[in-house]
Amino acid sequence: MERTALYAGSFDPVTNGHLNIIERAAKMYDSLTVAIANNPQKTGLFSVDERVEIAREVTKHIPNVKVDIFGGLIADYVNENGFTAYVRGLRAVNDFENELQMAQMNSHLFTEGTETVFLMTDPEYSFVSSSLIKEVAFFGGSVDGLVPGYVAKRIKEKLG
Repeated sequence: MERTALYAGSFDPVTNGHLNIIERAAKMYDSLTVAIANNPQKTGLFSVDERVEIAREVTKHIPNVKVDIFGGLIADYVNENGFTAYVRGLRAVNDFENELQMAQMNSHLFTEGTETVFLMTDPEYSFVSSSLIKEVAFFGGSVDGLVPGYVAKRIKEKLG
């Protein structure tokens, strides 16, 4: 049986913390899908199409990773695609509290055989979030070393 995993989020933008989780999860599973959330009610820095293009670019060195888009309940996407694992990244204790509650709800909604797997991010990126990256970049601060080089370039282009 093929071990297929899902790592989902808004990825607005992809950070080095995200990439750290993606690279490690890709080693654990036969295939890993990075699913970009499409929520038309939220306005991000990048459109969903831009986030997909960026995610594909920064993961192109990982042969068993594909990028997709999802909307609605993550449990529906998981069940429709038959993933065996749902990967979640954790940075700190408060992440765990929120993620545990979601994992318990998802265990009720997932079809049998799907496990939620928590991976701690590398401590080097434990303070990095997409929201913080956007705020720092908006005010002209450097995000170098916190996001892949391609992402830093795209942020600079977007913000002028």
